[in-house]
Amino acid sequence: MDGLSGAASVIAVLDISAKIASLCFNYSTAVKHAKSDIERFQRKVGDIMHVLNRIKELVDGPDKARLSSTHHLFASLKQYHQELEDLKAKLEPRTARKTMSRFGWRALKWPFTSTQVENIVFRLEEYKQTFTLALQIDQTGLIFDLGEKLDLAKLPTANGASFNSHTEEHNTRCLSNTRTDLLGDILQWAKNKNSKPVFWLSGMAGTGKSTIARTIAELFSKQGQLGASFFFKKGEGERGNASRFFSTVARDLVAREPGMLPGIKSALEADSGIAERALKDQFEKLVLQPLSGIEQPRLKSLAYVIVIDALDECEREEDIRAILRLLAQTKDTWPVPLLVLVTSRPELPIRLGFKQMPNGTYQDLVLHEIPQNTIEHDIRLFLEHELGTIRQARMLSSDWPTATQIQTLVELSVPLFIFAATVCRYIGTKGGDPEGYLKKVLEYRKSTFSQLDRTYLPVLDQLLIEQEEEDRETWLSAFRELVGSIVILESPLSAVSLSRLLQIPQKQVKCRLDSLHSVLHIPEGEDVPIRLLHLSFREFLVDSQKQGKSPFWVDESCTHRKLASHCLELMSKPSGLQQNMCSLSGLGTLRSEIDEGTVTNSLPPELQYACRYWRSLILRTFADQVPKLVEILSRRKADWDSCRSTLEGHSGGVNAIAFSSDGQLVASASWD
Repeated sequence: MDGLSGAASVIAVLDISAKIASLCFNYSTAVKHAKSDIERFQRKVGDIMHVLNRIKELVDGPDKARLSSTHHLFASLKQYHQELEDLKAKLEPRTARKTMSRFGWRALKWPFTSTQVENIVFRLEEYKQTFTLALQIDQTGLIFDLGEKLDLAKLPTANGASFNSHTEEHNTRCLSNTRTDLLGDILQWAKNKNSKPVFWLSGMAGTGKSTIARTIAELFSKQGQLGASFFFKKGEGERGNASRFFSTVARDLVAREPGMLPGIKSALEADSGIAERALKDQFEKLVLQPLSGIEQPRLKSLAYVIVIDALDECEREEDIRAILRLLAQTKDTWPVPLLVLVTSRPELPIRLGFKQMPNGTYQDLVLHEIPQNTIEHDIRLFLEHELGTIRQARMLSSDWPTATQIQTLVELSVPLFIFAATVCRYIGTKGGDPEGYLKKVLEYRKSTFSQLDRTYLPVLDQLLIEQEEEDRETWLSAFRELVGSIVILESPLSAVSLSRLLQIPQKQVKCRLDSLHSVLHIPEGEDVPIRLLHLSFREFLVDSQKQGKSPFWVDESCTHRKLASHCLELMSKPSGLQQNMCSLSGLGTLRSEIDEGTVTNSLPPELQYACRYWRSLILRTFADQVPKLVEILSRRKADWDSCRSTLEGHSGGVNAIAFSSDGQLVASASWD
C-alpha cells in the first residue's frame, strides 16, 4: 500500500473486499453449520464496500484537493487492507488447495468460530464508522465549504436505536417470499408523491411488526431513501423513552442530507442544551428548520422515510401523543419531503394520538386483520425453513417434521410470528431432542392455554421437569431472582454485571442462563448485555392474573424492591461510589461536560446502573422506608456534607439560582 495514491488505495481495498465477498459466497453454498456467521461477515464487508465506493467517487472527482478528511484516511485504509489480507489468508488456506482440487469447496470448513466472527465484525464496524464519518464531513464541506466543523457529539443520541446498530444486527428480517404484499404496499406508499405522510402499521404483540420494520428500513437504506430510524425498546435505557428521539433522528437525517448542518449548527449555538428541551422545540430546531434551510437536496424526486418501530414501548403516554402530533407536520416539510412509517400495538394513547391528527394525514394497516390465508402462508414458509435447517443440522429423518405437524404448528401460531420463532428456537436447542421437543409443543393445543402460554410454557415447563422434584422450588426461586431481574431491569446488563449487582456467583449466572436461549438473547461474550428476544416474555412472566396459578410468575413489586436494595448496597461498598471517581480536574464539572469514555472507564456498568436507577426504584417501592434504608446502607465520609449534595426536583436544565441573604434558602428557576 505504500506510495499508492488515494484512488489507488481505495481501489486496492475494494478489490480485496470483492475477493473476500466471493470467498464468503462460496462458503455459504458449501458449509451448512455457519451460515448466519458467514452472512454477517459478508454483509459487513459489503457495507464497507458501499461506503468506499462513495469515497472513490469523491476522490476521482474534480474537488479531490479539498477532501481534508478523506486525505487522512490513508493510514486507516492501509490498516484495513492488511486486516483483509489476513482474513483472506484464513479463508483461503494454502494447506487445503490440494484437497480443494479434488473435492472443491466441500472440503473446507468455515475457519472462524462465532466468537471470532463477533470480534471481526466489531473491528470492521470501527473501520466503517471511520470511513463513513470522513465521507460525511467532506460531502458537507464540498456543498457548503464550512470554515469550521460542527461537533455532532453535542447532539446526543440513543445508543442502539438505529435499525443497523450492533444491537439490532442479530434480530430477524423477513424471510424471502414472506410478507411480499405488505412490503410491496409500503414501498409503493414511499414512492407515491401523493401518499399520506404517515403510515401506521399496527398489530398485537408478536405479529412481526419489528421484523417488518427492520426489513423495510434495510430496503429503504439500500435504495438511498431511508432518512432515519428509531427502534423503541422498553427496558433499554434511552431507547425506552423519547428524551433522545428527535436528536437521534436529526443525526441520521444530517448524514443523508448534509445541507441540514448549518441549521443544526445555528440551533446548537443559540441553545447548547436544545437536545434537553421540550419535544416540540427539538423537532422544530433540529429537524423542521434545518430541513427548510436546505438549498440543494441530495434526494431529488423521492421523500426520505423515517422508520419508527414499537412506539408503544415509549414509556410516557404524553410523549407518545406529542411525537404523533409533531409527526403530522411532516407533510409541510420543504424542500425535503418526509414520510414516516410507525409500527406499534394498537394501545389507547396511540389510537387517540392518530385520531387527533388532521384528516388525510395518515393511512393505517392492521397486521392481525390481514387475511388469515396470507398469514398462514408466511408462517408456514418460516416454519418449513427453520425446521428444515434443524433437520439438516441434526441429520434427522427426511420426513421430519410431518406435514400434519407443520399444519398444527401453523394453526397454533396464527397470527403470532413470535410463537413460531420461539418454538423453533426451543426445538433447535443445543443438546436437546428436536423430535421430543416438537411433540412437547404440540401437547399445548388445548383451548385453555393462551397464545403466550403456548409460546413460553413448553420452554419453561421442560426446564422445570428436568429438575429433581425436591429441587424444583429452589430452581424456581433462582429463576425468579435472575430472570425476574433481567425482565424488570431499566436497561440491560451483562452476565458479569448481573453477577455483581445481584450478588450471584458468575458461574451460577452462566449455568442458569445456559438453557434460556429460546427466550433471551444471551451473547457468548460475558460482558455483553443480555436482552429479551421479545417484550411478550416479560408480559408473560409479570402478568398479575398468573399470581398463584403459574410457578413462573414474577412479582414485579418484590423484584423492584430487591433491585433497589442491591443498588444501594453496591453503591455503599468500599468498591462502590467514591469522591471524584472520574479523576476530574475540579468540583462543579457538569455531567454534560464529561465524555462517555471517561464514565465507562471509571464506573463499571453495574455501578452506573445503580447510580442511574436507584432513586426511581426507591420511589416506586420504598416510599415509607427511604430514610431508614439510606441511613443503614450509606457509608458517607465525615467531610461529605450537605454543601456537596445534589439538589433535585427539576426535570429540565436550571437557568438561574438565588440565595437568601442569610444563606439558609436557595431558589432555582427552570423552563420546566
